[in-house]
Amino acid sequence: MKRIMVIGVSAGVGKSTFAKRLGEKLQIQVHHLDTFYWKPNWIEASRDEFVQAQEQIVDADEWIIEGNYTDTFQVRVDKADMLIYLELPLYVCLYRVLKRRIMYHGKTRSDMTEGCPEKIDWAFIKFILTTYYPRRSKMAERFRSYDKKVIVLKNRKEIKAFLEEGVLQWRLES
Repeated sequence: MKRIMVIGVSAGVGKSTFAKRLGEKLQIQVHHLDTFYWKPNWIEASRDEFVQAQEQIVDADEWIIEGNYTDTFQVRVDKADMLIYLELPLYVCLYRVLKRRIMYHGKTRSDMTEGCPEKIDWAFIKFILTTYYPRRSKMAERFRSYDKKVIVLKNRKEIKAFLEEGVLQWRLES
């Protein structure tokens, strides 16, 4: 079975892009949690709706689920075979969030619910700045408690190598 969680230290770390590329390599459908959490016009789904959407996915034999949403982490991690964690530097994450805002001005990204055009505000930047380091510590601690394969990728070179060589190696091992 191939059930993979793609998570990251922060917004802008590259979870969506990585998951799309991984899905193409493995020929596995990718599910972006943002599309289940956000309804059009940036309205949040209820916790029950959000959990139910994930529960409908995790029983399948193969999936890639991308996104953090630590409040519902257990729904996914219990069924996952592997976690891939992206931990690029804070300045890279901030740069990418700003770049994404410029590139998708007035548009909705493919990994987001239609009707949620790209936006950025001080609250979102503050969220990134205040959660980056605590999340980095929590994730390392959390991984020690899981009986799962965890792959940590900390830079573009490691990400590229995993997508080019690591995927093939993992296929041979499974």
